Amino acid sequence: MDATHEILKRVWGYDSFRPLQPEAIACVLERRDSVVVLPTGGGKSVCFQLPALAMDGMAIIVSPLISLMKDQVDALRANGVGAASIHSMLTTQERREAAEGMTSGAIKLLYVSPERLAMADFIDYLKRFTISFVAIDEAHCISHWGHDFRPEYRALRGLKSHFPGIAVHAFTATATEPVRADIAEQLGLATPEIIVGDFDRPNLVFRVEKRADEFEQLRSVIDRHRGDSGIVYCISRKKVDDITAQLQGLGLKAAAYHAGMVDDARRHNQDAFIREDVDIIVATVAFGMGIDKSNVRYVVHLGMPKSLEHYQQECGRAGRDGLEAECCLFYTMSDFMVWKRMLGDENEEGGRVALKKLNDMLNFSNAATCRHRALIQYFGQTYARANCGACDRCLDEAEPMPGALELAQKILSCVARLGQMAGPSYTALVLAGSREQRVLDKGHDKLSTWGLLAAHPQDQIRDWIEQLAGQDHLVKTGEYDVLQVTPSGRAVLQGQETPRLLQAADTGKSGSGKSARKKSAGEKESWEGVDRALFDRLRALRKSMADERSVPAFVIFSDASLRDMARKRPATLGGFLLVHGVGRKKCEEMGEVFVEEIRQYCKATGLSPDVTPPPAPRPAAVPHAKTTNATARQAFQLFEMGRSVAEVAEGLGRAESTMYQYLEDYVRDRSLTDPHPWVDSELFARVRDAIAAVGDGALKPIFLRLNEEVPYSQIRIAIACLRNEESA
Repeated sequence: MDATHEILKRVWGYDSFRPLQPEAIACVLERRDSVVVLPTGGGKSVCFQLPALAMDGMAIIVSPLISLMKDQVDALRANGVGAASIHSMLTTQERREAAEGMTSGAIKLLYVSPERLAMADFIDYLKRFTISFVAIDEAHCISHWGHDFRPEYRALRGLKSHFPGIAVHAFTATATEPVRADIAEQLGLATPEIIVGDFDRPNLVFRVEKRADEFEQLRSVIDRHRGDSGIVYCISRKKVDDITAQLQGLGLKAAAYHAGMVDDARRHNQDAFIREDVDIIVATVAFGMGIDKSNVRYVVHLGMPKSLEHYQQECGRAGRDGLEAECCLFYTMSDFMVWKRMLGDENEEGGRVALKKLNDMLNFSNAATCRHRALIQYFGQTYARANCGACDRCLDEAEPMPGALELAQKILSCVARLGQMAGPSYTALVLAGSREQRVLDKGHDKLSTWGLLAAHPQDQIRDWIEQLAGQDHLVKTGEYDVLQVTPSGRAVLQGQETPRLLQAADTGKSGSGKSARKKSAGEKESWEGVDRALFDRLRALRKSMADERSVPAFVIFSDASLRDMARKRPATLGGFLLVHGVGRKKCEEMGEVFVEEIRQYCKATGLSPDVTPPPAPRPAAVPHAKTTNATARQAFQLFEMGRSVAEVAEGLGRAESTMYQYLEDYVRDRSLTDPHPWVDSELFARVRDAIAAVGDGALKPIFLRLNEEVPYSQIRIAIACLRNEESA
């Protein structure tokens, strides 16, 4: 695994792996089947791209869309990696070049569609080559239990028989436990390692509001992100066309995308967005899976998605570069009813599952609790922080309702008085004191709870009902969502629990209001020390170079790299190599152009180049991701007993490289400041001195300072202990 760190730095320009990347890479290198679930932006592609470079032969990467294949191949080639794709849109010359590269061994990663792997003649063609492994991207598409089932993925089950002895690795961003199990079963994986990352995306700021004046609400988000890339999702094609026209009428660079457009128009608009000729894409859910664009700064939903899986995946297209991004949902109950009418038969299993997912989405929208917590709990994980600092609830953008306990008791009491036989809308009618004929006919105007909340708008009462359901004080049952009081609700009636009820959002105070909107901690930190004017100049240079090469701008450099350049202002190629995300190939090909732009800017402004800023702020700590087979927990127990890395690796039947990653996690988790017995005192002192001389921002300078005598694995353990020392 020390070699993989060298590849990571040389090719991608990164100093360290993201959580669980080492474990996933180890599975590939050790030829063990795996199912890997990492959130969008969690670095899934590196988990199969990097080991392909370290292994003999050619890796087959299954990808569902041509656009996604093309983006990944362009990015790999920009980093000096031999990659190609085989699909129907290739020219004769491109096909010939791909075949020649495969025959010569220059191609290390070959991207293909699941449909092509179902062709017997193509399988026979691939058998001519040495195949290192197969990686399946967007693997949730193989499962009926997933949110985007695609029948063509089912043919991938034959891979094990077509290529005996190879390992197959399934990758996805969104998969609950049943979906993960189904992926493994459908692919016929042999006792696969199941690796599940933390579903939380701390760099995303979630805001959810009732939809009122939807275009003004949308404009307020766009105004906060002028010139940035953004995606606007709508439920219907007509809404997409209407919103696009209105945005274009304001002079904004916006384009539409939906299934009703001809293929060429759709493809043209998607390419324009990827190449930053268009800032805003307005789309139905047909848009997104094929987008590998890293610098989307906001995602807006002008309508409620039909499941939290869809919401998580669509929001996940924002902030893939790890920088802050905003996700806003504007919804009404009519969205719920639209999706409900489109669902299958509720008496069949598929319909019941879809309705359950839709109700979960509604509960999330109405929740009075932390959005980050609600999302990751839905996916079966726990959330350790009391306040995420990155959602409308934790930023206090909606005001708590005074007297919430009394309000809740009135609502719950009304549900009980109605015999727990009414739905949310009818219950709200009774509480509002409605004199509709159906209320009078049933005699419900005679109930003691009739009109108890007549001073409040009916839609606000309905919101509170949904908020109580979202906090499990009420449950909706049956086809008509009949309300019933839960044990938790009975505790509220008895005054033993107090729910949190929020007032209707005031546009002047809420997250949609430009003046009152709060910045998350992540947004403040990511701009720390960045010269914004220089960042804008570098962004324009990036766009120009991308246009010359006919590749997306993010293939040149990510926003994170540009911000680091604008923070450090390197005036030499040596300094440029220290920028986040700058590998050797890009430094050789583009370094001088960017460095010259920085030199000219510093000369014009009188600023000093080669700034040595304080270490870039580290992301807020999140609970470390888990492996569902408990290998990490077993390793922790053995480290607790003082066992060596070699002993733990032998005892668990895993590679030492994987155990070193677990040891680093163990040291952080236990806040250890003494690396004994894994790093001896003399070695620890040498590492400490090296860090004092060169800093701990990158491993390579420390390694060189130590005369290349100390393994990277031990350097990382020492650094973890020293950082614990600093924060103690």
